[in-house]
Amino acid sequence: MRLLLLGPNGQLGTDIRAAAETRGGIELLPLGRERLDLTAVERIPKVLGGTDFDVLVNCTGYHRTDEAEDHADLAFAVNAFAVRALAEACAARGAHFLHVSTDYVFGGLDRATPYTEADGIGPLNVYGASKATGEALALKTHADTLVLRVASLFGVAGASGKGGNFVETMLRVGRETGHLRVVDDVRMSPTSTADIAGRILDLLEARAPGGVYHAVNAGDATWYEFARAIIETARVPATVEPCTSADYPTKAARPPYSALNAGKLTAATAPLPHWRDALERYLRAKGHTG
Repeated sequence: MRLLLLGPNGQLGTDIRAAAETRGGIELLPLGRERLDLTAVERIPKVLGGTDFDVLVNCTGYHRTDEAEDHADLAFAVNAFAVRALAEACAARGAHFLHVSTDYVFGGLDRATPYTEADGIGPLNVYGASKATGEALALKTHADTLVLRVASLFGVAGASGKGGNFVETMLRVGRETGHLRVVDDVRMSPTSTADIAGRILDLLEARAPGGVYHAVNAGDATWYEFARAIIETARVPATVEPCTSADYPTKAARPPYSALNAGKLTAATAPLPHWRDALERYLRAKGHTG
């Protein structure tokens, strides 16, 4: 398998590279932004046309949720129109296309059970709308497209452009101040990029049929519950206090509920560990548990 990877240095891309190194039969070709900037949509056919691959995994995108409210043109260029161009390039050469999307395609209003792939979408912000459009364009353009919706990622590389990830932020602030106030009215699916990276390779090696798959660890949590687990597991001497999202207003609306059901992915590959298990492994790997 010649796997061309966009976003090779991000949280998920880093773990895909690590997972590929432990498996045989995969030749991974990293393609960073310096060689292909997705804001230049018109360059995509030329760059990909000169590259030999049979699988394209797109882990990159415009992820700055609040900034996207003021830069919808950029968000849609990268998250939608560039994705269509990637799908077209894969269709032209008969290659697999795996595109990473988000739980923010859902609105989460009056919701209390995890979303399945069959549920209707309803994004609340520009970022979610641009990702939803990218999903639809990719699936319409190339039948051999896998869309993986992920959520609330944490990985050893940290999130580019976001100053790390939620786990590292909670640890840093907890150690510096001894006290955290964290939103307790937004429920989501904390997810380890290391676990998702393995499932991505499983899907590709199994030649899974095209379509949408939810890729998250088992279980769900509010950000407050997640923060408490981080602080307690890492044994940081800090208190964690719940608050509401109204206490920390943001430019872009967030879905109050965006937990995902990963049963379809589990059936196609293997069960995903609970997020608490994933968190413990992450903290050990980063040396946070002593």
